Amino acid sequence: MPLIKTYEPDEATGELAELYNIIKAMRGNIGNNAKLFSVSPELLRQQMDFIKYYMKHSTLSMPLLASIRVLVSSGEDCDFCIDYNSTMLINMAGWTHEQVQEMRQDIDKANLSERERAMLKIAMKSIQNPHAVNVDDLDTLREMNWSDKDILDAVNHAARMLAIDTIFNVFKIEKEN
Repeated sequence: MPLIKTYEPDEATGELAELYNIIKAMRGNIGNNAKLFSVSPELLRQQMDFIKYYMKHSTLSMPLLASIRVLVSSGEDCDFCIDYNSTMLINMAGWTHEQVQEMRQDIDKANLSERERAMLKIAMKSIQNPHAVNVDDLDTLREMNWSDKDILDAVNHAARMLAIDTIFNVFKIEKEN
């Protein structure tokens, strides 16, 4: 049970009920991740907008973004997010459980193109040692036809995932069955 009060769908009123209806229409249910934000509907709305932005991203693929989330969450021991995003890679991108585990052990084994693996590495470097990221790193990505917007979006995605992992770990979000 989370350490803060959360609201089940049958308890939701007003803006929270509206947001839950949107989530239920998209996902079919209200996950523990959404319930954790239920005490602050505005933060839930911001989180939903963040997710929508990346769902429609024109150049950062779903497998790349999910890989970023899996690796960030692996570093933070956020089991909820590891499981959620690993399942996404398996069910939506056609990865095997073994491929996800291999990536978690060795980023060079990520089931992505060389170009996407390069972006994945910079996204991870940015949260693990941001001061070590340098112009050569970015120029390498630019030479692979990544735009500065793409680079910023990938780094932002990793940083936001780090923040979400912190929130989920602090409040003890539970994995879903």
